[in-house]
Amino acid sequence: MNSVSPTTAQYVGVVMQDELLESQRQQRMERQSSLGLRPPQTPDPSREAPGEPDEMDKLKAKLMSAWNNVKYGWTVKSKTSFNKISPVTVMGHCFLLNSEDEVERFRLAFVSRIWLTYRKDFPQLEGSTWTTDCGWGCMLRSGQMLLAQGLLVHLMPKDWAWPDAQQLTDVDFEVFRPRSPVRAGGVPIPSFSSPRGSNTPEKTLPSDHGLKCSQRKRPESARDRQAESIHHKLITWFGDQPSAPFGVHQLVEIGKSSGKKAGDWYGPSVVAHILRKAVARASVVQNLAVYVAQDCTVYKDDVVHLCDTSPKKTPPDPLSQAWKSVIILVPVRLGGEALNPSYIECVKNILKLDCCIGIIGGKPKHSLFFIGFQDEQLLYLDPHYCQNVVDVTQGNFSPESFHCTSPKKMPFSRMDPSCTIGFYAQNKKDFESLCSAVSVALSSSKEKYPIFTFVEGKGQDYGLDSQSTNHSGPAAHILPLGQWCRSNNRSNSDEFVFL
Repeated sequence: MNSVSPTTAQYVGVVMQDELLESQRQQRMERQSSLGLRPPQTPDPSREAPGEPDEMDKLKAKLMSAWNNVKYGWTVKSKTSFNKISPVTVMGHCFLLNSEDEVERFRLAFVSRIWLTYRKDFPQLEGSTWTTDCGWGCMLRSGQMLLAQGLLVHLMPKDWAWPDAQQLTDVDFEVFRPRSPVRAGGVPIPSFSSPRGSNTPEKTLPSDHGLKCSQRKRPESARDRQAESIHHKLITWFGDQPSAPFGVHQLVEIGKSSGKKAGDWYGPSVVAHILRKAVARASVVQNLAVYVAQDCTVYKDDVVHLCDTSPKKTPPDPLSQAWKSVIILVPVRLGGEALNPSYIECVKNILKLDCCIGIIGGKPKHSLFFIGFQDEQLLYLDPHYCQNVVDVTQGNFSPESFHCTSPKKMPFSRMDPSCTIGFYAQNKKDFESLCSAVSVALSSSKEKYPIFTFVEGKGQDYGLDSQSTNHSGPAAHILPLGQWCRSNNRSNSDEFVFL
């Protein structure tokens, strides 16, 4: 189906409005001139209130908001097929969907991830007229999901699953018995009922199905109640209110220091630095730091300096050393204009690790949060769905819209080469294990140069501001020199253009 791009719609609308305003202005001047009146003086832009959007900015924001709210406010439900032979990897956990129990484990693991999407009708972003992030905030939302996964690992019990996920019957996917591990076909095993809000009648389930579900549901213990309280609190931190420490309002405000503003598009590298600053500013999360790698290199001494909180005057004691947990974000580029296929196996091995908390990236012009894979298909959460704002300041708000019930896949070949990979280490021992395990995964690449490296020593702190410039830094060692020179002709190699 043919569609009109938001950019085209914006351009046509603005041009028409410009012509109308100019015509009205000329008519007023002609009338005033005939009456001998002085035309009104053009206001001095320097006298306007700082940070206040002009009329044209307001018009553009309204046009774009109206367009994007319609464009992303509906979705066509389609079931994603998974085969029974090949394992599915989700956040370091492996599921072989050849039994109902394994399918249920996969369902709970997927639905329990925090899903953050476009929202509309939230409080106006400061210095703009935007009350929605539809059409421009998808990378910020993907970054939020990456951080939310890190916080789940940091705060929740290791085996935690969202209790209400067990009551949902509209999880949208099918499992097939394929003719080959990479080609779905044959007869599906029973899937999870009809999509929410559809007219499709629910499938008749065996009479003992309800009994099995109740048996699987964990008892309401003090531990469960505490975990669910943390789960609700965590979601409030990503609420669409100015006070939320990791909400869009705060992230946009932090992005201003890099020359970004509401309505701009963000690259995965810039978002990594925004998340780092957001966590550093927040008082709601204790004992957690974010480290952003430089030049595809994780400098171990910098991580130690960031996380080691033991007194500096006393000799270090490995057994009693005070240590902050750390989220490590590594912006990388996996090719020139397109993904280098040699890195696919390496990305798979990274996603298999327990310490990996996902990848923010996407396909061209479309940001996504990658959480796993099956065969040659990436599994992802998609922020491109516009939902009404939820007032998370109300204690009884429903978290259902923050959990996705429709797993989606896409081929590795469509993955945009610009992305940021996330890892989590709870303590120093975990960090050392992370370095070792990730280095092994990186060595699986067929390319001469690894995606990124771990090295001893310290690196120069470039900070967030440098990410907003056109300077792309030293030639990244993930590409042969010829390819890098060709790709470096782009104005900013880590930026997407989102529509």
